[in-house]
Amino acid sequence: MLWVAAGVVALGFLIALEIAARRYGGVPGPLTNQAREVLFPPKPGPLYGGLALMMVVLTWRQRFISAGAAIGIDLVFVVVRWAVDAEVPEGQFFGNGALWVMLGWAFVAFTRRAGEERVLLLKGVGLGLLLVAGRKTGDTWLLITAKTRPTVLDPYLAVADHALGNPSWLAGRILDASGPLVPHVIDLVYAQLAVAAVVAALYQLRNVAAERRFPRHHLVRTFLVIGLLGPAVYMIFPVVGPIFAYGPGTSGTGGLQWAAANLWPHTPPPISAPHPVPYDGLTPRNCMPSLHTAWATAIFIHSRKGPRLLRYAGTFWLVATLSATLGFGYHYGVDLVAGVVFALTVEGALRAYDRGWDPSGIRLIAHGTAVFAALLVTYRYLPMEMARHPWVFGPLVMASMLSVIHGYVRTTRPWEPKDAPALQPEPQPEMA
Repeated sequence: MLWVAAGVVALGFLIALEIAARRYGGVPGPLTNQAREVLFPPKPGPLYGGLALMMVVLTWRQRFISAGAAIGIDLVFVVVRWAVDAEVPEGQFFGNGALWVMLGWAFVAFTRRAGEERVLLLKGVGLGLLLVAGRKTGDTWLLITAKTRPTVLDPYLAVADHALGNPSWLAGRILDASGPLVPHVIDLVYAQLAVAAVVAALYQLRNVAAERRFPRHHLVRTFLVIGLLGPAVYMIFPVVGPIFAYGPGTSGTGGLQWAAANLWPHTPPPISAPHPVPYDGLTPRNCMPSLHTAWATAIFIHSRKGPRLLRYAGTFWLVATLSATLGFGYHYGVDLVAGVVFALTVEGALRAYDRGWDPSGIRLIAHGTAVFAALLVTYRYLPMEMARHPWVFGPLVMASMLSVIHGYVRTTRPWEPKDAPALQPEPQPEMA
C-alpha cells in the first residue's frame, strides 16, 4: 500500500508539473518528454543509468539478455534514422532501447510474475524509471523558476559572501591560472555527477538479486528526495550565480546584458545595500541551496561503507564538485554551506524514518532544519552585517555547518549495525 500511495503521489506531482510547464513555458512537461523518448532521440545517459539500476533485481543471465536487447533495439533505431535521414540532436543517437527494455520488464511483471516476485521486479523498474523521471522533473522545475521569478537575489548573496572571503571569486582566479587540464577534469566531474551516484548505488544494491529484497536505505532514496525538495527553495530564494549575475554568463543565456556588473572573477563585488535585480526568463534560478553540493555530499556519505576505491572516489567527487561549483562561477560560497546542511538534514530524516522517529533522530532533523532556515534568513536580511563583520559572521556560518556535521555523525554512528564479535574457541583440557 505504501508503494501504491507513493506511486499515486508521484503521478499527481508529474501531472502538476506537466500543466505548469505548458502554462508558464509553453513547452511539454516531464510526462510528454518521457513518452516521446519511446520513439524520438533521447539523452542516453539517464536511460542507460536507469536500466543499470533496474537490473539489480535480475539474474546475471537476465542482465546480459536485457543489455543485449537494449543495444540491439538502439541499433535498429540508428539504422532507421539514418535510412530516412532523420534529424538527430548531437549526442542523442541512442537510448530508446534502454527505455523499451524497462517497459518490457514492467509488462513481464504484470503478466508473468506474481506475489513478491512481481513486487520486486516492479520496484526495480520503478527505480530505473524514477531516475529518468527525476531528470525530466528537474528540467521542468528549472524552467518554472526562470518563468515565475523575474527578479533574483544574487546581490544579497554576493554581499553575504564577503563573510567567507568571496570564495567563488578566489576559486575562479585559481582555475584561470591552473591551465586547461584541471578545468576540463572538474567540468567532467561536475557534468557526470549522476554517473557517480549510479556507481555508488549499484554497489549498495549489489545483493538485491540474491537476497530478493532491497536494503532499507540506499543512495537513490536520498538523491531523489534532495531533488524533490531542493527546487522548492529555489522558488523562495531565486539566485542565478556569480557567472550570470556578475560575469559574462554562458552560451544560451542572457549573459552580460542582464548582469548587475561585469566583475567575476577578478574584481570582488562592492559592499553596498543589496536589492533584487531583474534577470532573463531563460536562466534557471537554481543556486540556493547548491544541490550539486548536496548530491556530492550524499555520495560521499554513502561511499564511506564501500571498499577503499569507492571511498577514494567519493572523496574525489566531493572535492572536485565543490571546486567546480565555485571555480566556474555557478555558486557562491554561502550556497555550498547551505547545500551541505540540506543534504545532512535530508539524509538524517530518511534514516530516522527507517528507525521509527526516535528522539535522537528528531533532534537531528530539528537542528538541521533550524540551521538551514537561519542561514536563509541571515543571507536575506543581514548580508550587510555579514560583509561588515566577516570575522564574526564567517566563523559563525562555518560553525553552524560544522554543528550539523557533528550532530549527524554523533547521532547516526550508534545506529550503525555492530559487527558480531568473533567466537573464541573454548580451552581444551591438556592431554596427560
